[in-house]
Amino acid sequence: MYDFELVKPSTVEEAVKALSGDEAQPLGGGQTLIPTMKQRLAMPGTLVSTTGIASMKGVSASGGVLTIGGATTHGTVAKEAASSYPGLAAMAANIGDPAVRNRGTIGGSLANNDPAACYPAGLLGSGGTVVTNSREIDADDYFQGLFTTALEEGELITAVRFNIPEASNYQKFEQPASRFALVGVFVAKHSDGVRVAVTGASEEGVFRWTEAEEALSSNFSPDAISGLSVDASGMMGDIHGTPEYRAHLVNVMTGRAVKAAG
Repeated sequence: MYDFELVKPSTVEEAVKALSGDEAQPLGGGQTLIPTMKQRLAMPGTLVSTTGIASMKGVSASGGVLTIGGATTHGTVAKEAASSYPGLAAMAANIGDPAVRNRGTIGGSLANNDPAACYPAGLLGSGGTVVTNSREIDADDYFQGLFTTALEEGELITAVRFNIPEASNYQKFEQPASRFALVGVFVAKHSDGVRVAVTGASEEGVFRWTEAEEALSSNFSPDAISGLSVDASGMMGDIHGTPEYRAHLVNVMTGRAVKAAG
């Protein structure tokens, strides 16, 4: 590790001001950022902690929308969203291990946008919205590639809004050591159609499987996608699975999610 300054603001305004300094970076639960700093892959001069900002914590549901503060931990989401959005709560309950769930935050996860993280699929499948200190960003516009988002320098995720669907489920084929998704699929049946969001599979990060969405909007059944396939040429390949393997898993996990949601 190396020397850096740690700032602990109590309001969003204080945090935004601190982030305006040179080499400043927000710190949520630190589950990704701290290990990255230890490896000297990131070297911010100032860390601005969000854990003391009360307005950025908590879970509430109203008018068919679930709102989660950006500094809310995965464990809190799993517990407090269970009655209003069980599909999302179950997803949060299976992120990492107990240490990660009790420290990691939804805002940190979405800001990092790891290509194998779970929350990006949940947000994209929900047709949700990222709320920052200065604007609101639709999920379809927010994710822009591996570890890349629409966030601008110094912008802070203060809350995340999820449209609560009629039915939903998340299925994750996980790498057993990291518990990240080799392929994770979030399926959400909304009143105006079905959304299918896939994480862990593509070289471009989380994406919507539009062909499956069209089929499932007409027939919400695993049979509706039995003849569909994802192009393997855009899938990731590594020691854990070939592109062809991941492409196959997208169909399998989508079918399982549809069955479980139905």
